[in-house]
Amino acid sequence: MTKPYEPMPDDWQRALCVVAHPDDLEYGPACAVAEWTARGKFVAYAIASRGEAGIATMDPDATGELRAEEQLRAASAVGVRDVDFLGHPDGIIEYGLPLRRDIARSIRKYRPDILVTINFYDRWRSGDWNTPDHRNVGVALLDAASDAGNPWIFPELVDEGFPPWSGVRCLAVGGSPESGHAVDCTDGIAAGIEALAAHDGYLASLPPDNPMSDAAGYLTTKLTRFGVRFNNVPTMPFEIIGV
Repeated sequence: MTKPYEPMPDDWQRALCVVAHPDDLEYGPACAVAEWTARGKFVAYAIASRGEAGIATMDPDATGELRAEEQLRAASAVGVRDVDFLGHPDGIIEYGLPLRRDIARSIRKYRPDILVTINFYDRWRSGDWNTPDHRNVGVALLDAASDAGNPWIFPELVDEGFPPWSGVRCLAVGGSPESGHAVDCTDGIAAGIEALAAHDGYLASLPPDNPMSDAAGYLTTKLTRFGVRFNNVPTMPFEIIGV
């Protein structure tokens, strides 16, 4: 029998969500973000790219502008006002010092208690291969959590006005196949659906039979399925990794 999820720790006040693309958070974690902001917690987003390679029929510059605008609307729907785009190239985000530095800067800027991201392991729960952008951003985030607290790593950030921050307690990985904790999203799912629907330009580019094209149906089905392991309520699971 599958082990039930435990409630995700709630004794924190500030979170920074770091992902590769606009819309990455909207496939479930944003429902948890809506729950958190409704309780008065501060949440900021750092998005590594603008998703400019995401629509094959549209020029990358126009796509990047569209998807950034959609991400701002999506963030607003779940109570997030601070969204940084880090400027890395969609589809070919590389693990390395520039990415670590940019994420460390965001950590020092927002001084979070916890970090949040999506599954960055080699495979999705379905067994399908994950993208290199997701994998590289996730590993860089783990490293940047340490970098942010070390005054001798990226000392130029101090000159920019971002002193070291060692207050990060953990990384919460939304949708990880290793998830053991969860957030009850009963009250947040409506805002999460609104956030996913805000990516209407991108969603319209997907094949008609793609389940994500139906924001309400997709998220309701997904979070209900996860909820079988968490009191049968709409649920977003997370793996908690100490940093």
